[in-house]
Amino acid sequence: MVVCIAEKPSVARDIANILGATRDCGGYLEGNGYQVTWTFGHLCELKEPAEYSPMWKTWSLAQLPMIPARFGIRLKDEQSIQRQFAVIQRLMQAADGIINCGDAGQEGELIQRWVMQKAGAKCPVQRLWISSLTEEAIREGFATLKDQSHYQSLYEAGLCRAIGDWLLGLNATRLYTIKYGGGAQGARRQLLSIGRVQTPTLALIVNRQQEIDNFKPETYWVLTTLYRDVTFTAVMEEGDRGFRTKEEGEAALEAIRDLPFTVTSVEKKAGKEAPPRLFDLTSLQVECNKRFSYSADQTLQLIQSLYEKKVATYPRVDTTFLPDDIYPKCPTILSGLVPYAPFIQPLSGKALRKDKKYFDSSKVTDHHAIIPTGVNPATVPMTDMEKRVFDLITRRFIGIFYPDLKFQQTTVLGEVRPTPNPSREGGEQAGAEIASGSESLPSRGNLEGSFPFKATGKVITDPAWQVLWKKNKPSSSSLPLTGGAGEGPGEGPDDSPDTQERTLPAFRKGESGPHVPNLAEKQTTPPKPYTEATLLRAMETAGKFVDDDELRDALKENGIGRPSTRAAIIETLFKRNYIRRVRKSLAPTETGVHLISLIREELLKSAELTGIWEKKLRQIERKEYSAQAFMEELKQMVSDIVLAVMQDNSSRTVQ
Repeated sequence: MVVCIAEKPSVARDIANILGATRDCGGYLEGNGYQVTWTFGHLCELKEPAEYSPMWKTWSLAQLPMIPARFGIRLKDEQSIQRQFAVIQRLMQAADGIINCGDAGQEGELIQRWVMQKAGAKCPVQRLWISSLTEEAIREGFATLKDQSHYQSLYEAGLCRAIGDWLLGLNATRLYTIKYGGGAQGARRQLLSIGRVQTPTLALIVNRQQEIDNFKPETYWVLTTLYRDVTFTAVMEEGDRGFRTKEEGEAALEAIRDLPFTVTSVEKKAGKEAPPRLFDLTSLQVECNKRFSYSADQTLQLIQSLYEKKVATYPRVDTTFLPDDIYPKCPTILSGLVPYAPFIQPLSGKALRKDKKYFDSSKVTDHHAIIPTGVNPATVPMTDMEKRVFDLITRRFIGIFYPDLKFQQTTVLGEVRPTPNPSREGGEQAGAEIASGSESLPSRGNLEGSFPFKATGKVITDPAWQVLWKKNKPSSSSLPLTGGAGEGPGEGPDDSPDTQERTLPAFRKGESGPHVPNLAEKQTTPPKPYTEATLLRAMETAGKFVDDDELRDALKENGIGRPSTRAAIIETLFKRNYIRRVRKSLAPTETGVHLISLIREELLKSAELTGIWEKKLRQIERKEYSAQAFMEELKQMVSDIVLAVMQDNSSRTVQ
């Protein structure tokens, strides 16, 4: 008998139906030579400190660092888990073979390996690796099973991650709670929870709040002028926002007030914009937070549900690319998206676009970007929230086959040139005074003494893929659902400032006429507090902010946490009262601020240093780095942190 073990009962039933294992035996399904059982996520976990040594039961600085000679696992102390494990253990010990059907990722590999180890499985093990739960995908996966040794490095990376979290989290939490938790001898101290990813994430939020609190606004003045109902802005020296003093601005305003405005250049440049990239989990969480105010955890639960309902592919992914072998399947996927037929119809009758921006096997490792599976969504019950998420991923997928959006960018330069007025008293001398008075005013090249201005505009000449994001939708179907959280239905990438730029009237070089100048007082603004969307991006890039997709891809290697765990990290910070929501923004609580202020060891709170650690875990997964070397570095790092804190003679305590 072959035992198949899935991560959830619902997934097990899908697999069992296809294999013909239809007899319910309580805790597993049997038939056709298969027994299909399941876990409930993590059934096993690393042992608690006291299970390694009785001395570690009591929290004491003298017992730190706690570094077991060999780590062990235990079954979680929950009745339902222990009951299900008893079924699994009985099946596995009698099995001729096992097929690991856990989620196809690092965490899924770890979950099932631990269960097999705890159950004492001795028979050969194969691995099912699929990116969706459709019947076709499951059948194809069973036809291409691989020996579990093929995924050994994936397991080692997951094991190193779990041990790393145990070593750093438990040692640092005990260390800081005992050392800085306050309270008299024998009194209850305040628990100071430290985590490998949790603490650097909290530090990002605390540091941003400190930047906001310490920000001192600077006043500057911006000179504009209205010519032919178009506002032109004075061109400043590089790095200058405007005039540094009101007197400079007013001098410029007076110098140009009654003089004509002349157009010096009209430049039109054609441009194009590719369809938006497909979603990975982080970018989907970012988009849902921006559009619908869904938390990262909500979005993860929603896309996980869509995966289990077979309408979306595997969600816990960190790539926005598809492998080349998906391309031949795309016409079939599109044909299944019946409610979106009006958007798909323009693509019919010709070869689908295949662009390296979206199809690149070299950018895909375990799983590809999140896309619809091709199951007709109108036949699948979905909540309104699920429909919104499905709508986003579906429009992105359809969009990659559309041509580039085309636009025309227009840049108009103009100037106001003060000239000496012979009738004015002092003649040339008066003109010289005006010129000398404008030395600190905007000037460029051979326009010395003039006041250059600039206006830009953009006209979309072919909306192409942008039609997918317009408000007109198929009226004959319940999908797609209209938007939410204050946004219009179906609004998409065309909401960006670039595509909302004004159009300009036809200007001609050399034309001249009256204008209305204006001087406006402005102030520099503080950094914006994090939202869940911007925090996810910061975690993805270890605190570095970039808009360029390719650069962001490069920085993902050093991101903190994994796409599948970042939502849980944010939720943990809420549960421990380290952060709070202020409308859509995130702010640290007083406890969170105090905790970060106590930590002087950069290894514990630096997103960049934690990102380097994450990179090594990914290298272990790719067989580019030794798990043993990583563990030795980790143990040394924990020992160094303990020693540094032990030697601290300051009176720091949490307030």
